[in-house]
Amino acid sequence: MEIAKDWIDYEIIDMAQGEKVERWKDIILIRPDPQIIWNDKSFPEKWKRLNGRYIRSSSGGGHWECKKVPEVWQVKYKELIFNIRTMGFKHTGLFPEQAVNWDWMINKIKQSKRKELNILNLFAYTGGATVACSYAGANVVHVDSSKGMVFWAKENIISSGLENNKVRFIVDDVTKFVQREIRRGNKYDAIIMDPPSYGRGKNGEVWQFENQIYDLVGLCKQVLNDKPLFFLINSYTTGISCKVLEDILYLNLKNRRGKFSSGEIGLPMTNSSLCLPCGIYGRWEC
Repeated sequence: MEIAKDWIDYEIIDMAQGEKVERWKDIILIRPDPQIIWNDKSFPEKWKRLNGRYIRSSSGGGHWECKKVPEVWQVKYKELIFNIRTMGFKHTGLFPEQAVNWDWMINKIKQSKRKELNILNLFAYTGGATVACSYAGANVVHVDSSKGMVFWAKENIISSGLENNKVRFIVDDVTKFVQREIRRGNKYDAIIMDPPSYGRGKNGEVWQFENQIYDLVGLCKQVLNDKPLFFLINSYTTGISCKVLEDILYLNLKNRRGKFSSGEIGLPMTNSSLCLPCGIYGRWEC
């Protein structure tokens, strides 16, 4: 497992009984997590010092109980700055474990000897990977079906001081966008995707991970240039192994020279040997 251990503005303070206590800069939140199936609290006193808590409903969904949580605040990861909000369905607009992939992409881009790199970020959400790749010097096309998430990603680019870099923000269904890029003959040096388990596009298009991920990767390989740098798939879909992502990449890119890998990503708990598994990835890299 690769651990996102270089955060200063984020940490897991404790985990127990299906919940985690987190610090987002100076804001303490408690949020549910299905991986936390043990009952013993390591630091019981720290559960009392909170600003907000997400309470799940027995009928589905849930709500925030907030004491002193600002509408928006910022956290910094190295030189990257992100805007945080308490969203519906427990989210904050950022997955801090993805710092593992941000570091990997930044290193790949900076080590490349190419004068210009064009990167396609699909299901790009609030733009964590977009900010990382732009910071490293790449041109980025950021695609997501949610207008609100795309606007949030623009805010993150501006907060990180990257507003003068080449980033195109596109609100569209991912599959339809890639199909148009194929017809237009546009090519990319790298592709990133973080597909949801289930979702709907802006015109009601239905996405289901297990049924569509393989075909989407097959489409995407057609917009890779002759000498691409990498292809990264992230997933939080329950029941899918990281090796499945690696195998999908292998089946589509086996004729290209490069390295295939996969694994889990996670977050450490402060003052503890515990680590929370948070997601999986599959990578191909030149």
